[in-house]
Amino acid sequence: MSQLEIINIAADKLTAFISEFTSKAGFSRLVLGLSGGVDSSVSAVLGARALGPENVLGIIMPYKSSSPQSEQDALDLANKIGIKTEKIEISPMIDTYFKNLDAAPLRKGNKCARERMSILFDIAARDNCLVLGTSNKTEICLGYSTWYGDAACSLNPLGGLYKREVWALAEYLGVPRQIIEKSPTADLWPNQTDEDELGLTYKMADDILELIIEQGVTSLERILETGASEEIVRLVEKRINSFYFKRELPATELLDSRPIPSSVKIV
Repeated sequence: MSQLEIINIAADKLTAFISEFTSKAGFSRLVLGLSGGVDSSVSAVLGARALGPENVLGIIMPYKSSSPQSEQDALDLANKIGIKTEKIEISPMIDTYFKNLDAAPLRKGNKCARERMSILFDIAARDNCLVLGTSNKTEICLGYSTWYGDAACSLNPLGGLYKREVWALAEYLGVPRQIIEKSPTADLWPNQTDEDELGLTYKMADDILELIIEQGVTSLERILETGASEEIVRLVEKRINSFYFKRELPATELLDSRPIPSSVKIV
């Protein structure tokens, strides 16, 4: 099977997943945060394919230090696929909260991420729709997301795709070239990039993660064959282990009770 055929199958499966999940949950519309990045762009395209562009709303939520180009890229994507957008400035709420606080950039960036998700869920309540997620498998494995911020959503079509697969899918779906080619960034502060903050490239992370997660390889010697240094391999190992809680529901002590089932049928 060719790479193109594989990507086509993935696109169809993810489109069906969105359609089936929303229908089963009793909804017919989606809202998502449009950052101007490749992940949110791919999620938006998949959502529009699944439910029709008229049923997908993209919310652009810049902070005062956000890149104007990111906003323009988000608008370009929305115009290309025909979805509506709303712009909500988050600077007033963030600045009010931090007015008398001396906060590091990471803390403020996490607050921005959670503010954005809070807005998305409020709009979901307003419009009776679900929040479409945008986190890829590489980010999830490495814990590179804000818990209850960008990691929160109603459904996530990208959670099974490594970053390289998101880029390949973006090419297939016709995401604008400037979005695909720019350096990935959460735009949490000026000149911030994902790879600088992570301390490794997405390519390197994907090479290591695919061996560990998909093939079950735990031999350091084998993983070093990817060309990564032991320092980088240990960094990936540490992030997988340290941020496991972001991949789980909140820890709960059940005592002697039984787990809550995903569904019940009374007959």
